[in-house]
This record gives sequence, C-alpha cells and structure tokens, in this order.
Amino acid sequence: MVKIAVLIPCYNESCTIAKVVADWKRVLPEAVVYVYDNNSKDNTDQIARQAGAVVRYEHQQGKGNVIRRMFREIDARCYIMVDGDDTYPAECGPIMAKAVLEEQADMVIGDRLSSTYFAENKRPFHNMGNSMVRAAINSLFRTDIKDVMTGCRAFSYAFVKTFPVLSKGFEIETEMAIHAVDKNMALKNIPIDYRDRPEGSVSKLNTVSDGIRVIKTIVKLYRDYKPLGFFGGIALILLVLSFWFFVPIMTEYLKTGLVPQFPTLMVCGFCAITAVLALFAGMILQTIIQKHKQEFEFRLQIACEMYRKKIKDDGNYDIAKSK
Repeated sequence: MVKIAVLIPCYNESCTIAKVVADWKRVLPEAVVYVYDNNSKDNTDQIARQAGAVVRYEHQQGKGNVIRRMFREIDARCYIMVDGDDTYPAECGPIMAKAVLEEQADMVIGDRLSSTYFAENKRPFHNMGNSMVRAAINSLFRTDIKDVMTGCRAFSYAFVKTFPVLSKGFEIETEMAIHAVDKNMALKNIPIDYRDRPEGSVSKLNTVSDGIRVIKTIVKLYRDYKPLGFFGGIALILLVLSFWFFVPIMTEYLKTGLVPQFPTLMVCGFCAITAVLALFAGMILQTIIQKHKQEFEFRLQIACEMYRKKIKDDGNYDIAKSK
C-alpha cells in the first residue's frame, strides 16, 4: 500500500499533462502519480509516461467510469484526485494529504469558489451553474459544502473502498459529495487557488448537457437518499391541489345541495388517495434507507479493519527489509 496516490483522470490533455505530473511529483515526492487515460487520441498516455507517471487505461468513456476503475485498483493511505488540465496548483497537495493522514478527514474538498474561481473562469454559465448546484445540495441535504463540483479532492482509504460509483460522467462529483454527507463521513473544506485552462487546452464539460445531467443526478439522489422528503413533497403538492379544487365544490354543495362539477370531485379524490400512497411509500423507503445506513456502518468497519491489516503488513515488510 502506497502512502499517497495522486489520481489524474485524463481525456486529451496532451497540452498540460506533463506539467501536472511534474508539479505533483515535485510537491509530493513520496507520492505515486497515476494517470488514467480515457481513450485519448493525442498521445496523452505517452507524454504522461515520459513525465514519470504510472499510466493505466479505462476504455469505458466517462469520468465516473474512470474513477470506478481507479478506486478499484489502487490501495493507498491517502488519495488525491486532480484534473489533468493544470487548473489546480499542486501546492495544495500537502495540506490536503495532512487533513486525511493526520486529521482523519474522509473527504477533503478543494474549494475553488471561495478563492479565485469567479475571477479566473471565463465561462459565466459555469460560474452560475456551480453556485446553483452548491445552493441546491446545501439546502436539500442541510450541509455546508463550499464547492460541490470541484475536480480537486482528497480521500481516505475507508471512503474510497466503501463508495459505490454509479454515475458514468461528470455528475460523479455531485454523487461523491452527497454520499459523504448522507453517510456522515468527515468532510473538510480547504480553499485552493484556481487558474483557467492554458491556451490550447479545451474543456470537456458541456455546459448544457452536463448541467442537465447534474440536475437529474441531484433529483435522483435526493429521491434515493431522502425518500420521505421526496415523496412527502409530492404528497403535499397533491393534497394542496386536491384541496384547492375541492373547496369551491364543497361550497357550492353546501349552498345548493348539488355537485355540478362531479368529474373534478373525482379527480380531487384520486389526488388525495395518491398523496396518501406517496406519503406511505416515502415512509417505507425511509425505513429501508435507515437499514442500509446500518449495513454501511458494518461495511465501513470491515474496510477499516482491512486498512489496519494492510498498514500492519506493510510495517512488518519494512522491518524485514531493513534487517
């Protein structure tokens, strides 16, 4: 098990990858730098290998697929994940590693939005999207994550080995943040500098399509992690609509003894019944989610036991090697 693994998912980053690898090797000489190439067509893998990185491949397209592969294959005491576009300075590495190794943080978030992001980033819709996603996550999940979509993070062994990677693309950033909050894992926000992509480097993030995917992911994860809130909200909307249309019918009935809008009354009844069903569905699913959280704690304990065993085995190996 290595002490620190720097993970760099890449797709066509030949303009910047050599500098990124060199910077992280300089700042963290004890770390092993891994570059995972995701079907690049511009010799990113060869350039990274020449720069001193360990190069591996993921042939299923998408950042989420790459992260799944990285988390499966690599064992480390601390993982630092950074994009290969040279927008995150490597100087933040020692601080993030210290937060994991010495302060027991499970996920360290490299916070761009509290630093230079809005001044450096030249894409206004990205600025607005990042702020909206942050506000939505913090509001729905009652947390205080400073930068949900950052590409610079550090993780503990326990987080990496218990995180179920489901997303295939850029929405993986949102999934990681929500998972950490929901499972009550130790989070730490660290402000980092951000610089825009250098000349010739092109962003792979599509503002519209990836933005829509992120919004869908937030809704889906809220449904999965907070089913009582999700289905309770639907029940409330249906009850309000039912009551809104029922009041005039009831008023007319009390005045005349007649129901002139019988189809509307039937719709009100169906809405009310559906609201009750939605509420009970949310309550049942919330109970199941609570059971899943208990099972996750057992899996977390197993991961921690594996971590301690690997550390012990590595220590015994070092002692034997010194003799």
